[in-house]
Amino acid sequence: MAATPGPLLLVCHAHSGTDKHTSLYGADPLGLSSIHLGGKPVPRAFVRTASLAAALGALLFAFPRASAWAADRVTAEQVRSLVAASSPKASLSGKDMSGDDLSGLDLSGADLSGANLSGANLHGVKLVGADLTGADLSGADLTLAWIMRANFSRARLRGATLQTIITSTGLDNTPDQSATFAGADLSDAPITVNFAFDDMRGARFVHARMSVDMRNQSMGLLRTSFESARLDSADFTSAGLGHVTFRFAKLSHAHFVDADLRNADFAGADLTAADFTRANVQDARFTGATMTEVVGLTSPEGAR
Repeated sequence: MAATPGPLLLVCHAHSGTDKHTSLYGADPLGLSSIHLGGKPVPRAFVRTASLAAALGALLFAFPRASAWAADRVTAEQVRSLVAASSPKASLSGKDMSGDDLSGLDLSGADLSGANLSGANLHGVKLVGADLTGADLSGADLTLAWIMRANFSRARLRGATLQTIITSTGLDNTPDQSATFAGADLSDAPITVNFAFDDMRGARFVHARMSVDMRNQSMGLLRTSFESARLDSADFTSAGLGHVTFRFAKLSHAHFVDADLRNADFAGADLTAADFTRANVQDARFTGATMTEVVGLTSPEGAR
């Protein structure tokens, strides 16, 4: 909380011959009344009025965001009503929807830039073409959300649940439906997503959990894919990446320090100047990968 301002004073100087008089016009929110104007005491009624005004000003100074916060906060019911009334796109930029149950909503094309969706239930929400630039989705549940052409640039998805996300209208991802996660933070998130062709330059996946549990694959291998994705300077420090595919991905200057990369597939990937210090690359595949200036990894057979 900001400190309460002290007495508010105006200092005036008046000259009479060779004498100089300093006059104070002031208001003390603490109720002090030793205020003089031109050498004479100011009436107490005036001091009380001025003190009240100063106290109100101090409150406004101390809580400048209170009214703004109330205006930005919207409930799940308000969001649903707004979406139903919007044609064709809802504007929810900067709104606070933290913890709201927005499951099943169609927010395709919505402006959600800078919105607070932390801890929100976004299960099955359609975010096709939505703008989530700089949005906070920390701890949100995006299971089965639709994200084709969505923009998550600089979004915070730390600890968010990203499981079985819908990334294409067909069986495979295509470049025209790719999403953007440039500069996004997906650290500590449990992830099973097909990120093929997505722009994820500079994204953070520190301690993200993407390793495949082979005991739970009775219906075929479900794994995260970064095939042909743009991941230059991405940070995978200490991430679980077992069985994850990076085929033909652009990973120059990416960080895999202390990552679990057992059985990961880097075939055809550009790993120029990537850092694999202390990474576990047991049974990982690097066939045809570009590994110029790679750090912490002896060039495997088949790499170039």
